Amino acid sequence: MINITRLPNNIRIITDPSPMAQTVSLGVWVSVGARYETPEINGISHVLEHMAFKGTETRSAFEISKEIEDVGGIINAYTGKNMTAYFVKILKKDISLGLDIIADIIQNSVMDPQELEKEKGVIIQEINMQNDTPDDLVFDYFAETAFPNQALGRAILGTPQTVRGISSEMLLEYMHSQYTTDRLIISASGAFDEKDFIDSCAKLFTKVTSVPQKGAPSAYYVGGEKRVNKPHEQVNLVLGFEGASYTDPTYYDYVLLGTILGGGMSSRLFQEIREKRGLVYSIYSYNAPESDTGVFSIYAGTGEKEVIELLPVLCDELCKASDQITEEEIIRAKNQIKARLLMRYENMSAHAEMNAIDMIIYGRIIPIEETISRIDSVSLSGLKAAAKNILSSKPTLAALGPIQHVMSYEDIQKRLSL
Repeated sequence: MINITRLPNNIRIITDPSPMAQTVSLGVWVSVGARYETPEINGISHVLEHMAFKGTETRSAFEISKEIEDVGGIINAYTGKNMTAYFVKILKKDISLGLDIIADIIQNSVMDPQELEKEKGVIIQEINMQNDTPDDLVFDYFAETAFPNQALGRAILGTPQTVRGISSEMLLEYMHSQYTTDRLIISASGAFDEKDFIDSCAKLFTKVTSVPQKGAPSAYYVGGEKRVNKPHEQVNLVLGFEGASYTDPTYYDYVLLGTILGGGMSSRLFQEIREKRGLVYSIYSYNAPESDTGVFSIYAGTGEKEVIELLPVLCDELCKASDQITEEEIIRAKNQIKARLLMRYENMSAHAEMNAIDMIIYGRIIPIEETISRIDSVSLSGLKAAAKNILSSKPTLAALGPIQHVMSYEDIQKRLSL
């Protein structure tokens, strides 16, 4: 049974014990990420995530990793638009060690200036690597075009210029001001004693600031196009529209629509564009939600000449979805989504993460039965309405590579007119 406990200092703890397990996955999810940054400090959430592992008041960077790996555990972290996560997976006998290290790096990281300068070089290499990966970079172009001059449209990694400008003092101030008790969620799943875990959290997490913070700036979808000509072998492109947020009542209509159109080898886009016409190696579609907005996107990687045929066919398939979806496709999509959900639900690490993300987004844990019920309730009329809604919004096109044959933005708009 999943329980939620709120410590006196306002930190929430999600406990999800599983007595049959031999391991425990635990971590801290902080509801702050790249969407909370100003342009001048773009990338600071990600830099902070890196630097949290570079030494605390009592442990060196080497000691952090060594202590975990000495007992066979795994420690990691990630930064997103709306959250930053620090987590370990460890044997049940070593839970105290895992929790102590996570509490240590969250509260006692020193942000050593020499370590920071070295880590900046690593992060800039990471940025350069992404810039050398067209099928990653095109999504950054897409985001900045869909949400221009907004934090949601800026890259999580930042830029080499903004990363170089971040100091140790800025990191410590950012951590102190943004990693507050109302934003911290401690989540654990697996083999552990619930009372002991909560008591340990109360003793360890005592240095987190308790001043409530504001939420992320509101986002607004704009749309438009960005074309970058590069002498690549392939054209990488993303075509998207305004989609559904996490809290939109029609959210699962968009999820199913993404699955029907491009969610697997039996999907419409895969069958029509890859299998029948051989125009792409990779094509898929999905709804990417945020708390207050979302985008419905289609990615395709194609050849310089093949893109001539690709975009008209892609537009036609999107238009067909507004009135030609079948009950058989709906059943298949529902089964795909539910199966993926249930398979993931069997993983303790996924449990801890899903519970924390639910709490950040919804303020409560969504029972899996409720999610399945919402998936099952999606109807043909709802899917058609979702398809018409995306087609009525302004498109966003990002194209990277040899783009001279990419269909004009105006022609795409005309082709998508119902």
